Amino acid sequence: MHILRFRTSPGASPAAGLLVDEEIVPLGDTLAPLWSLRLEELHDALTSRATQRAVPVDGVEVLAPIDGRSEVWACGVTYETSREARVEESEHDSDVYRRVYDAERPELFFKSTAWRVRGDRDAIAVRSDSIVDVPEPELALVCNRHGEIVGYSVCNDVSSRSIEGENPLYLPQAKSYLGSCALGPAIRPVWEIDDPYALSIALSIERGGKVVWQGDTSTGRLHRKLEDLVSYLFLADRHPDGVVLSTGTCLVPESPFSLADGDLVRITIDGVGTLANPVTRGLAALESASADAAGETPWSGTARLH
Repeated sequence: MHILRFRTSPGASPAAGLLVDEEIVPLGDTLAPLWSLRLEELHDALTSRATQRAVPVDGVEVLAPIDGRSEVWACGVTYETSREARVEESEHDSDVYRRVYDAERPELFFKSTAWRVRGDRDAIAVRSDSIVDVPEPELALVCNRHGEIVGYSVCNDVSSRSIEGENPLYLPQAKSYLGSCALGPAIRPVWEIDDPYALSIALSIERGGKVVWQGDTSTGRLHRKLEDLVSYLFLADRHPDGVVLSTGTCLVPESPFSLADGDLVRITIDGVGTLANPVTRGLAALESASADAAGETPWSGTARLH
C-alpha cells in the first residue's frame, strides 16, 4: 500500500488516499490527521481502511505527498561520497564538511514548505545565477507529530554546487528556492519496508533522449542512524502536521557536470518508488512550465511505485 495525495480532475480539490491494488481509498481532505496518530494507531487505521470502497487510480492526478503546515527538512554530509563532494566544491573552509561528517550533531537544514514541493512529473528548476547544478537522490523519512518514522518517500534535493562552494553560508540559496525540492510519487508505510538500510537508490539523467549520467548506491552506506537524524530535528522544535526529513545523498555527478534545461531526472528507490522530473532553468521558465502542465498530468498504474 501507498499513501498519496490526488485529485480526480483538474478542477477538483486535492484529497488524501490509500493506494491498494490500483485503487484509491479516500482518506479525507488532507494528510495532517494521519500524522497526528501514533505509529501503531496509523497502522491499524490504514489496514482497516484498505478493504473499503475505492476509486480506480487510472486517470487521477497524483500530487506531491505533502500539504498543510508540513515542511521538508534535509540532512547533509551523511554519506562519505557527499562529504568528499562538498570538500571538492568548496573554495574556502572545506574542512567544515570533514568535521561535521564525524561530529555527534548532524547537519540539518530547512528545505521547503509544502506548497513549494514539486510532485512526480512536475518541473524542477536550477537557478539562473548558478553555474553547476545537480540533483541529489535521497531517501525521505515521513515523520508524525510524535517524532516517529511512519513512512518513506523519494526526494530530489536539487542543489547549486557552485553557489554552495563559494561559501558555506550560502547554503540556503544553494538549497532552498522555488523548484529545488521534489517529493513522491507517494509514501510507503514504514511497516512495509523490511530494512531501510538495504535499499538500492538509482539516479539517471536524460538529455535529448539519451542517458548522460547514471549511478546507483545503497542506503547501507549511510553514516548515521535514521532515528538519530529525526531525534535532532525534534530536539528543540515541533511539527504538529508531521514533517519530511530527507536523509542525504551518496550520488553526486562529478564536477563540472551540471543539469541543463530540458533534462529529465529519474530517481528510483527500491520498494519506495520512482520520482521523475523535467528540468527548467530559472524562475520564469519554471512558472511557465507549471502553467503549461496545469491539469494535464493524468497518472495511471502502479509501476512507478515499486
